[in-house]
Amino acid sequence: MPEVKHPVDEIPAPARLAPLALQHVLVMYAGAIAVPLILGRALSFTPEQVAYLVSADLFACGIVSIIQSLGVTPLFGIRLPMMMGVSFTAVGPMVTIAATHPGIEGARIIFGSAIGAGIIAMLLAPLMARILRFFPPIVTGTIILIIGITLMRIGINWVFGLPFGPTAPRVVDPQYSAWLKSVTDMAGAAGSTVPPAPPGLKLAPTMPNPLYADSARVAISAFVLIVILATTRLATGFIRNIAVLIGIVAGAILTALLGMMHFNYVANARWFDIVTPFYFGTPIFSVVPIATLTLVIIVLMIESIGLFLALEDMTGKKITQRSLTAGLRTDGLGAVIGGIFNTFPYSSFSQNVGLVGVTGVSSRFVCVAAGVIMLLFGLVPKIGALVQALPDAVLGGAGVVMFGMVAAAGVRVLSGVDFKTNRFNLYIVAVSVGIGLIPTVAPDFHIWMPHALYPMIDSGILLGSISAVILNVIFNPTKATVGEVLRPA
Repeated sequence: MPEVKHPVDEIPAPARLAPLALQHVLVMYAGAIAVPLILGRALSFTPEQVAYLVSADLFACGIVSIIQSLGVTPLFGIRLPMMMGVSFTAVGPMVTIAATHPGIEGARIIFGSAIGAGIIAMLLAPLMARILRFFPPIVTGTIILIIGITLMRIGINWVFGLPFGPTAPRVVDPQYSAWLKSVTDMAGAAGSTVPPAPPGLKLAPTMPNPLYADSARVAISAFVLIVILATTRLATGFIRNIAVLIGIVAGAILTALLGMMHFNYVANARWFDIVTPFYFGTPIFSVVPIATLTLVIIVLMIESIGLFLALEDMTGKKITQRSLTAGLRTDGLGAVIGGIFNTFPYSSFSQNVGLVGVTGVSSRFVCVAAGVIMLLFGLVPKIGALVQALPDAVLGGAGVVMFGMVAAAGVRVLSGVDFKTNRFNLYIVAVSVGIGLIPTVAPDFHIWMPHALYPMIDSGILLGSISAVILNVIFNPTKATVGEVLRPA
């Protein structure tokens, strides 16, 4: 009798595989290219160099995603439907490096730091995996719930506008800018008695921005959301599985008809680009930046544990300590590959986890195919630029569904926890969710704390995870000892 494959290990037919994979790519694309754009500007790169960073990012993203989902030897790959990307948790330390060492030198320091930190992370992966025994359902469900709630901020910002940049809620009143310019010109005139403006004087944004929460943006997001929900309710089988893709495509068509999609980048992008290792020169290895990025990657590895556990619940595929070690080791390998290919540390990308819950498709080969598409986008910048033309508002309608689905998965796990006879579990969830939301609700809560702590406390997922684990040990103590954790399974 032939062995029955787990749905995670099934390979969909090509006609189903391609659209399912493209769906994953569209969901993560905006987040995938955001970091190279930010770092490219921070490094004072030319537009051509920034474009190369984006291509290298997509190329490396595809390689690491394939390794994580497909698995390469027993040492690498969680072998679950997981995409890899550059987390914003790593942006702060890298921007600091770019500020002190702009240009090619700063890039080489960042790449060297990524390689060094990635090697250390790979060595730490077996130790990190041994804490899995401290993640019973009460802890797992709480962490997954926090991940979903934290991600919802991204989806809501896609709907109404990003908090910074052209769509920020408030802008500087043009009258104030004109007044300051006139006074500055007067102060600079020969023989003027007008005192010059103090160095670094900036006007505060006080005027409501007409581009923020624009009714057209909200309507487009609502339209995409309605299409996704209608497809899910009325369609069956494969069509229901690609409901998010159908919603995004419908939103793209609508925005194109309304003239809201701009294709300037498509016209200027090249058809083909080769991504070569060490394009910007030999990496520079410096102790302090490596140590800083190592802390960041450890934080990301703890976040990855929560994502892996969420996928375990969604797919029904049991995670072992060995597979968890392989998944975490791939986070370290992602940083090494990123440094080699002139880009940044890669870790498990939380934005795609919700899509698994929405579609109900648990095949890891969907993410393998998505990795191939990302790799091709890195080699064909013109196609990547076409996807980049997609307005954030279109992704907003999809984001509300996907990120909410992650939170719902956490609620589902918690539904099996005993809250009736063990009231301590209520305190574990209540306090941990509250602590996990601190960076989301009060992003400046750490302004008086040492900057060295920022990479570790900027993540609400990390704070909530630590809280849930510690409170569970206090209220629901087990017989596990430190020695048992350190011993191999």
